[in-house]
This record gives sequence, structure tokens and C-alpha cells, in this order.
Amino acid sequence: MNKITQLFNIKYPIIQGGMIWNSGYKLASAVSNAGGLGLIGAGSMYPEVLREHIQKCKKATDKPFGVNIPMLYPNIQEIMDIVVEEGVKIVFTSAGNPKTWTLFLKEKGITVVHVVSSSVFALKAQEAGVDAVVAEGFEAGGHNGREETTTLTLIPMVKEKIQIPLIAAGGIATGRGMLAAMILGADGVQVGSRFAASVESSAHNNFKETIVNTKEGGTQLTLKELAPVRLVKNKFFNDVQELYQKCPSKEELVQLLGRARAKKGMFEGDLEEGELEIGQISGLIHEILPVEKIVEEMMAEFRTAQKEKTTFEF
Repeated sequence: MNKITQLFNIKYPIIQGGMIWNSGYKLASAVSNAGGLGLIGAGSMYPEVLREHIQKCKKATDKPFGVNIPMLYPNIQEIMDIVVEEGVKIVFTSAGNPKTWTLFLKEKGITVVHVVSSSVFALKAQEAGVDAVVAEGFEAGGHNGREETTTLTLIPMVKEKIQIPLIAAGGIATGRGMLAAMILGADGVQVGSRFAASVESSAHNNFKETIVNTKEGGTQLTLKELAPVRLVKNKFFNDVQELYQKCPSKEELVQLLGRARAKKGMFEGDLEEGELEIGQISGLIHEILPVEKIVEEMMAEFRTAQKEKTTFEF
């Protein structure tokens, strides 16, 4: 058995990224029902909204699912309490020190996974007692590592350092990508952008269409002074680049960013003024599909690529 399918008791080692404004209970339950591990993205939810999504997810699937919690939010204690009260069995933490909450969650019998962008942080997560790590490369959408280490180099470097199961993320949307990550040393993959452009994603349809229409080179990492984020090159992105020409202070960047930019773009569908967070792999996503079909296609391509690989001769 595969380490990841065993750890989460799922059919395929495919984890859906807990993306803000995309990952409601409909997406999480659909991925879990299709044989992967669905994650509710707590990052864009008030505590009571999160509770509601967890309760609805429990009704929509009898399979394992989890919650992704970015640790930089002020009401983090309340969010952690809700996760415990609602009997969530799997938590993915990100954007913070894994030591802060791992023990608290493990004592409640919860499986804990931490998202990292370097082998240094992967080691820290292992020392903190997490059950697995997600190593996310520079290709990924949304908030990203400052080091700009690509998935191709990050996965083997993390694999060399840790003993716990490793999940690869960043630039994976196909069965071939999944196989490549696993050959590099990953035990499973986390997929974000491909599921953002699914029927069940809670994102606005305008955003889903934008993902499908984004070509190679259509995204870029920016706002490193605040929190590095990969965005589609739209009007807001161009406004940021224009401000950079004037050597802005951190305060000026914060002022331009304002509040709720990501919600405006991804959830409300404002393609001009919104923050549109998506990965480089969007250039390979050509249609909005139901989750079941996405997982089916990934696994079929994975198996085909596996067979092809065995025929390599030199």
C-alpha cells in the first residue's frame, strides 16, 4: 500500500489543495467521493462558516476529508476548537510555525500535515511531530515560498532530509505530473489549480474561465515584501507592477492591495480589480470538468505513463 493512501485511508494519493475561495464543502466532498482527499479551505471562512461547511461535508461524503488552516489568522484558537468539536480527523496547517498547533491537534487524535517550501522547514515540521509534509514548489498558485525553488528540485531535496511521508505540490495537474513527482520521491500529490477549475469549486465562473484561458507565462509571483503570491496578469497585477517602478514602501503596497482583493477576484468574479491566484500549470488546463472526471483522467494518464516508463531502453 502507498504511504499516503494508508495514512488517510483513501483510494488514490491525490490531495486537493485547501485553496481560499475555491475549497468549500462541495469541492472537498466531491474529491473525497472520487477517491482522493478533499480539504475545506478555512482561510477564507469565518469560524461559524467553517463549522457549517464541515457539517455539510460530513453529510455529503462518508469518506475521509480534512481542513486546511493557514495559521496567520487572528481567530485561530476558535478555528482549532471548531475542528476539534466537529470531529475533523485530518488537518493541514500552513503559513506559520508547525510547533504552535501540532501537539494540540495530535493530542486530540488528529492527523497533522504541514505545508512547506524548503527542506529546512520540512525538517522543522518533522521535528514538530507532523505526520507528513506537503512540499510546494514555486510553480504553485496563491501564496508561495520566497526562495523560488521549483518542484522538480524541491521534492528530491526534501526527500533526502526527512523520514515521514512526502506530498508534492506546485505544477501538478495531470497523471504524468503525478508520476513524475512520485519518481522524484513523493508519496502522493496535492493538486490545486486543476480542482479550482472544476464544476464543484466554489470559485466564480469568471475565475474558472480565466484559468482555462490562461496561457504559458500568464502568471507571475509578486508582492514578496508582503507575502509572495502568484497571480494572473490582469489590471490589478499591472497596477502592482506600475507601483514597483516608483520603489514603493511596504505601506504603499499594503494600501494598493487593500482588503478582500482575493475574494473580489476569485469569489465575486471581478477580473480587473481582483486578485486572481492560480498556478503556472493553468496553461495545461483547457476545460472546466466535474471532479470525478478530473480524478478519473489523472489516474488513467498516470497508469498509461507508468507503462510507457517501463519501456524506456538505452
